[in-house]
Amino acid sequence: MLKLYYSPGACALASHVALEEAGATYELHKIDLRQGQQKTPEYLAINPAGVTPALATDQGVITQNVAILTYVAQTHPQAGLVDFDDPFAFARMQAFNAWMASSLHPAIGKALFSRPPLEGAARDEAIEQALAKYDLAEQHLFVGPWALGENHSATDGYLMVFTRWARQAGLLDAGRFPRLNAHLVKVQARPAVARVLEVEGLAAV
Repeated sequence: MLKLYYSPGACALASHVALEEAGATYELHKIDLRQGQQKTPEYLAINPAGVTPALATDQGVITQNVAILTYVAQTHPQAGLVDFDDPFAFARMQAFNAWMASSLHPAIGKALFSRPPLEGAARDEAIEQALAKYDLAEQHLFVGPWALGENHSATDGYLMVFTRWARQAGLLDAGRFPRLNAHLVKVQARPAVARVLEVEGLAAV
């Protein structure tokens, strides 16, 4: 039995969506980041980094969305979340996912979730730096109608996490980011995503 450790609305949402899209059998274990549950000895024994997501498998624990998305896709090939038959297509997916993990996530995370919160010029600068990342996605990385082209993939649920955050913060301007806005609506309309949002107590944005 797979066990996903997640916090509602956080980046683990991508792994939750992948498991649901794959039709996987899994259990959910909620970790309340605001209450500091990620720092408890119990959770640190699962993921010493003290972050979510973490996916417990029969062979051990996998962390990091990029790795979990690939694992879920490989163990549930019938879901078609990744094109493993085309090495170039697989590499493109990994590149997009790795960019979100290493570039987009830190940028928007700094702008929105720094503790203590950024203020004044520091906040404005962080937001502009984050929006430059969204510009890159909008204008160059996003293919359409899905993130990687004609077929839905694991990348779509991952991208949705960050476009949700931006829209909730009033940063995903429809004029500046028309493709990302349309994609967010499209992804949130998927039945699997709707189920995940309901379970996590979230509404489409």
